[in-house]
Amino acid sequence: MAKPRLPKPVVLVAGITARDRETLKGAKVELSLLFGPIALESPIFPFKFTRYYEAEMGPELIKQFVAFRRPVRPEDLASIKLTTNALELSKATKEGGKLRRRVNVDPGYVAPSRLVLATTKDYSHRIYIGNGIYAEVTLIFRRGTWTPLDWTYPDYRTELALDFFLRVRGLLTRFCKSSVSSR
Repeated sequence: MAKPRLPKPVVLVAGITARDRETLKGAKVELSLLFGPIALESPIFPFKFTRYYEAEMGPELIKQFVAFRRPVRPEDLASIKLTTNALELSKATKEGGKLRRRVNVDPGYVAPSRLVLATTKDYSHRIYIGNGIYAEVTLIFRRGTWTPLDWTYPDYRTELALDFFLRVRGLLTRFCKSSVSSR
């Protein structure tokens, strides 16, 4: 019989979608206060993959991926998602009688074989991880590269994203050798 083993620490990442560069910069500062210094950042790019956020956040959104220096435990993903949801709410504004987010933060983690994202939305390929949060494997690493899956969002399929998460995977050997500081 196999014995249960605790997983190794992983690299915390986030996809940040924002109205403008100032909002994006402020969100990164807040995230750094919550999760520690940012180790890697992707270039900022226009978020033109869907109009899903436009009604709430406005047009001409921008996005950036970030990775944090401090390793985390995979089992902390649900609480991390709840924390980023609270951050989004704290940055929201009242416009026309409605609360509108100015920033959207999608946390996840990179492990050697996968990129996992957290979400509040249930679907057939997502696993419930507690506190109203689900997790999905968004990319898998095989044959030396990241491979999208049928449900992988278009912005995570881009060369920019695949290159960024390849660099993040390299952080595992540098930053995850030590034990997770929160243990």
